Amino acid sequence: MQAESKSLARRDSEEEAGRYTGWSFLTNHTHVLVCLVRDPDLTVRTLALRVGITERSVQRILHDLEESGIVRRTREGRCNHYEVEPSIRLRHPLESHHTVGELLDALR
Repeated sequence: MQAESKSLARRDSEEEAGRYTGWSFLTNHTHVLVCLVRDPDLTVRTLALRVGITERSVQRILHDLEESGIVRRTREGRCNHYEVEPSIRLRHPLESHHTVGELLDALR
């Protein structure tokens, strides 16, 4: 029964990601951040399905976000837990007067 519900959740996530084709105002980095704020214990696989990108792309994005101090990863047993640091300033000069937290608040 549990395998069936996981299968249904995976299919729903795949369908949800599949609906959004073409371009978007937000980057995949932002999509990953939004997902992590909503559920900090998501797996790379689930993030990939929700955002609609490959697991390898999610791994690269997580690496970027960790390197810049925006995301902190801690191991909890065999799982990862992600914490977003809202006080970090956005990187691009056009947005650098805003923080990650401000961006995420605007997207809630």
